[in-house]
Amino acid sequence: MPQRHGTRLGTSAPAPQPPQPPRLTRLAACLLGTATLSLPAWSQEQAAAPAAAASAASADAGEKSADRNADKSLETVVVTGLRASLASALNAKKQDRGIVDVIKAEDIAKFPDTNLAESLQRVPGVVIDRDAGEGRNITVRGLGADFTRVRINGIEALATTGGTDSSGGANRSRGFDFNVFASELFNTITVRKSSSAEVDEGSLGATVDLRAARPFDFNKRVITGSVKARYNDLARETDPRMAFLISDVFLDNKVGVLLSGAYSKRRLLEEGFSTVRWDNGASSGGWCSPVGVTPANPTTTAANCGPAAQGVPRLPASSAATSAYNLASNVNNFHPRLPRYGRLTHDQDRLGLTSSVQFRPSDRTLLSFDLLYSKLKATRAEDFLEAISFSRTASQGGKPQTSVVEAQYAPNGALQYGVFNGVDIRAESRYDELSTTFTQPSLTLEQDITDHLKLNARVGRADSRFRNPVQTTTTLDAINVNGYTLDFRGNDRLPVIKYPFDPAQQNGALQIVGVPQVATNQPATVTNTTTSEIRIRPQGANNRNDIAHLDLAWEVVPDRLTLKAGADYKKYDFDTYEFRRVNQNDTIFAAPAGSAVLTKMLTGFGRGLNLPAGTPTSWVIPDLNAIAAAYDIYCNCIKSGPAGGPGDFTLSSTTNGNARGNNRAVVEKDKGGFVQADFEGKVLGLKVQGNVGVRYVQTEQEATGYLATGGGTEVVIGQKYKDWLPALNLSANLTPDLIARFAAAKVMARPQLGNLNPGGTISTTGTLSITTGNPYLKPFRAKTFDGSLEWYFARNAFLGVGLFQKNINTYIQSLRTNAPFNQTGLPLSLLPSNFTGEEVFQLTTPINTPGGKLRGIELNYQQPFTFLPGWGRNFGTLLNYTYVKSKIAYLVSPTSDAMITDDLLNMSPKSWNATLYYEDDKLSARVSASQRSAFLTRVPGQNNNDVEGKNATLNVDASISYKVNDKLTITLEGVNLTNEVNDQFISRARNSPVVYHVTGREYLLGASYKF
Repeated sequence: MPQRHGTRLGTSAPAPQPPQPPRLTRLAACLLGTATLSLPAWSQEQAAAPAAAASAASADAGEKSADRNADKSLETVVVTGLRASLASALNAKKQDRGIVDVIKAEDIAKFPDTNLAESLQRVPGVVIDRDAGEGRNITVRGLGADFTRVRINGIEALATTGGTDSSGGANRSRGFDFNVFASELFNTITVRKSSSAEVDEGSLGATVDLRAARPFDFNKRVITGSVKARYNDLARETDPRMAFLISDVFLDNKVGVLLSGAYSKRRLLEEGFSTVRWDNGASSGGWCSPVGVTPANPTTTAANCGPAAQGVPRLPASSAATSAYNLASNVNNFHPRLPRYGRLTHDQDRLGLTSSVQFRPSDRTLLSFDLLYSKLKATRAEDFLEAISFSRTASQGGKPQTSVVEAQYAPNGALQYGVFNGVDIRAESRYDELSTTFTQPSLTLEQDITDHLKLNARVGRADSRFRNPVQTTTTLDAINVNGYTLDFRGNDRLPVIKYPFDPAQQNGALQIVGVPQVATNQPATVTNTTTSEIRIRPQGANNRNDIAHLDLAWEVVPDRLTLKAGADYKKYDFDTYEFRRVNQNDTIFAAPAGSAVLTKMLTGFGRGLNLPAGTPTSWVIPDLNAIAAAYDIYCNCIKSGPAGGPGDFTLSSTTNGNARGNNRAVVEKDKGGFVQADFEGKVLGLKVQGNVGVRYVQTEQEATGYLATGGGTEVVIGQKYKDWLPALNLSANLTPDLIARFAAAKVMARPQLGNLNPGGTISTTGTLSITTGNPYLKPFRAKTFDGSLEWYFARNAFLGVGLFQKNINTYIQSLRTNAPFNQTGLPLSLLPSNFTGEEVFQLTTPINTPGGKLRGIELNYQQPFTFLPGWGRNFGTLLNYTYVKSKIAYLVSPTSDAMITDDLLNMSPKSWNATLYYEDDKLSARVSASQRSAFLTRVPGQNNNDVEGKNATLNVDASISYKVNDKLTITLEGVNLTNEVNDQFISRARNSPVVYHVTGREYLLGASYKF
C-alpha cells in the first residue's frame, strides 16, 4: 500500500523545523506544458502529498490534503519553477522504499516534450523509439515495451496506435503507445525499477505510473491556459497546440472538481531512402543468366529470361556479363530488395481531457472519481518510387527476369554499384486513416477505519480502440525496363538511382498495368508478371482492462511496522481484425473507359536530405481519389468479371489467407493477492527501512484464432499457470545524506499477444511467408537484483550509482526457416492460382527458450549551481548515463541446433541524457540532449541476414521562456534541432540501410496565462 511521507502508516517525520511563512499550494499552470511558469516560493509541507503520491507503491495514494499531516512539520525548501519540481521529485525518490525515478509536473512541462515518451527519456535507463519523429514506445534498462507495464491513476492501461510498417505498423502487442497522450494531462510520472509485492505483476523492466491532476492537489480555485504555434521546417506548416486547466473546491473543501484538456495538430513530412531489407544473390530464384550460362531458373529459354511469352531477352554471351552474373549470384553478396526514395505525409490531431471529482465527507474518508479521455486522429500518405523486381520470384516476374549488366560489391558483401535490365519499376501510394480512442473511468476510496487500520479500494476500466478503416494502396508500373542503375559509391545511405525514363512524365512509362479482360476463363493475374494493384486492408484492434483492487494496511507498531494484505482481479480482453480483397493478388483491370486522369505529381522531394545529384525530386503517383471513383473500389462488391478476379472488390476476413492471421483474440483473467510488511527502524545505529512480501497470481488465458485449413476454422485454446513472486526492498541511511539500497524479486511478463495466436496466416504478396502462433507459451520469468548508492550531498543535489542484474530464465523467441510451400504439408488450394507450390516461403513460429543474463549500471547526477557567485547560481544540470549488457542465445532454425548469441532485442548498450538549465525570477532557459546507442530489433534477421536493428540517435531540444508578469509568460522551444535521422539497418557486418528518414526541426512559440 502506498505511503505518505510523515503519515502514521510506516514512515517517520524529519525533525521539526522553524515555522515558515505561508506558501502557495501545489503546482498549477505547470500542468499545461508551457515551459513558462516560474512558480512563487512554495514549501515541501504543501508539496508532500503529490511528492509522496509519485513515490508510493500505487498511484492512488497520497490524495488527502496537507491538513491531515499538519501535526508533522517538514523541512522547508524555498525554490521556484523548475527547481521546485526537481526538488519535489528528488524528495520523492529519497523517501521511497523502492528504487524509483520521478518526474513532476513542472519537470514534464518545462522540457520541450510533445508527449510522455519524450518526457520519460530524461529518466536514467529509459530510452524511446520514435514514429514520425515523435516518441512512441519506451525501453527500460534494456527491456522493451512488451516488458513494461503502465498504470494511469492506478489502473493498468494499454493504448495502441497505428504506425508505419518500418516502426512496427499497427500495435497489436502489449507495448504502450505513449504518443496517444499529451504530456500536459499529467502531473507526476513514476518509473518503478524495483518490484514490491503490492505492485501487481506483469513487468520485467519497470512499472510506469502516470498520475493526472486532482482538485485536492490545489485546494483552491485555479484557472490557467496556454496557446502555442508549432512550425516544422521540412513540412513548412504551422500548427496550433493549446491546453487549459480549471480546478476548484467547494463546501468547506469537502468537494473538489477539476477539468483539464490539451489539443494539438501536427502536420509533417517524413522523407528519405528505404529498402525493405536486403537479400543475397541466390534469393527469389536468382538472377537471369546471360546466354551461355546454365539458367538457375528452369523456365528460362535459350533467348529469354523466363517463359518466351514474356519476351524479356537474356544478355548476349560475354565474359563481362558472365562475371557480373556470377558476382551478383554469390550467396555472400547482398542487394536491397525494394530500393526506393519516398515521402510520408502525416496529419495528426490529438485531443485529451481529464476530469476529477473528489469528495471528503470526513477527515477519514476520501472518494475520488477520475475520467480520462484521449482521441488521436491521423491520416498518413506514403508515396514511393521503387524497383520491385529484386524481391520477387519467377511467378511474380521478379529476379529470374532481371539481368545483371554491371555489379560491384564491397568486401563485406554490400552492393556498391549495379546496372540491371528487365527491372519492374513502380510508383506506389498508400493512404491510411487512423484513430485511437482511449477512455478510462476509475473510482478510488481511501478509508481510515481506525487510527491504525486503513482501507484502499479502486475499480476501473481502461479501454483503447484503434481503428484503421481506410488503408488503401494503389500503384503505377513500368514492366521490364532496361538500364536501371543503383549507385551507393558516394553515400551508403543515400544512393544515386537512375531510371531509363523520366519518372515525372505524366502518361509516360509509369501507367496502370491491368490484367487483360477476356470473355471466358478470366485469369486473376498475368503469368510471370506483377501488374498494378489496388490493396484494401481495413483493420482495427481493441484492448480493455477491467480491474478491481482492495487492500488493508494495519499499523502494528506506529512508524515502525505496517502489515498489508490485498487482493486483485483483472480481466483483459484483446481482439483484432483485418479485411482484405477476396482477390488475394490485389490485381485490377485496365481503367474503365472514359475515366478521368488517374495520376498526379509529387514535387519538391528531398529538401532536408542533401540528396546526391541526379536523384529524382519529382515523380508521377497514383491519384487515389480519382482511382477510387473510376473503379468504385470501396463498394465491397464485384464490379466486373468473375468472383476473385481483378474486378472483384469484395472484402473477406477469416477466410482470407492474407488477412486471417490478424483476426484473433486473447482473454486473460488474473486473480491475485499479496501480503507485505513495511518496516522501519535502527540497526547498528543506522536508519533502515523497506518492505518484504510475496504476491500470488493465477493467469487463466484463452486464445482464439483461425486455421488455414477448412477455409478459416475458428479454434480456441486455453491454459492456466500460476506464479509466486516474492520481493524485497531494503534501504539504509549510512549517513543522513547517504542511502544504500538493495532489492530482489521474482518477476514475470506474459507472452506477446501475437505469439499466442492458435491460428496462422499465409502471405502471398510481397514477402512470401507463413506465420503461426503458439497458445501454449509460458510467460517470461526472471529473477532481478538491484543495488544503489545515493548521496544527497547538498540541497536539491544528488549523485547516485545503481547496479542491476536480471536473470531471464524463460524467454520467447520466433524461429524462422525457409522452405518450398509444397514441403509444409499445407494444401496447394491455399495459394493463388498462378502459384506452383515451388515458391519458397519464410516460416515463423514462436517457442519458449532459455534466456540469459542482463546486467547494467546507472550513473545519475543532479545539482543546482547555487555555490556559484552572482548570476551563475541560477544555472543547474541533470546528467545520467546507463550501460547495459546482455547475452541471449537465439536459435537460428527449428531444423538445427545452430545458435546466435547476441544482445537482447531493443536494448541499447549505452545511453545518456544531459540538461543544462538557467532560471531566475524572469528568465528560464535550457538545452537537453538524449542519446542511445544502436540496438537490435530482430534476431535472427530476415532474408538470410543475422540481425536487424537501428543505429544510434542523438536528439537535442531547447527552450527559453520569459515571465512578463505574475500571470503572463512567453515561450520559445526547439525540438529535434539536429534533424536526427531514423537510421535502421540490417546485418552487423554490412550495416546496410533499411530506413533512412528525416522529419525536420520543430519550433514552438507560445504564451501562457494564469487567471
